Amino acid sequence: MRIGELARRVGTTTRALRFYEAQGLLEARRTANGYREYGEDDARLVNEIRALQAVGFSLDDTRPFVECLRAGNETGDSCADSIDVYQRKLAEVDACLEQLNAVRTSLLRKLGTALARHPGTCGVADRNPSEANESEEH
Repeated sequence: MRIGELARRVGTTTRALRFYEAQGLLEARRTANGYREYGEDDARLVNEIRALQAVGFSLDDTRPFVECLRAGNETGDSCADSIDVYQRKLAEVDACLEQLNAVRTSLLRKLGTALARHPGTCGVADRNPSEANESEEH
């Protein structure tokens, strides 16, 4: 299949496919007239790349999965290098969750402290704009 057909089948653009090729993730075969030709395996590779990117993987992160598929494995995560990437990405996500949980805990503490003071209005919303301007002028 040509590049346009592959792009339609996998839901991307020809520009993205050319970029994947430039990055060494996709290898087109050239016809006698110079057209790029792709096969079913290429569609599988692009689908793998796009699925991994959809969950936050960089293009570089997808390399072990692509190489695993190119080696003839049924799935891109059948190889040890792919498992290593999963583990590294999971550690990154866990670190982000820990940081977000710390922020959440801090906000809950601040909110609890503020609510314990039984806050009322500060008077700012109760003043009309002309009173606010007068007080600023004096």
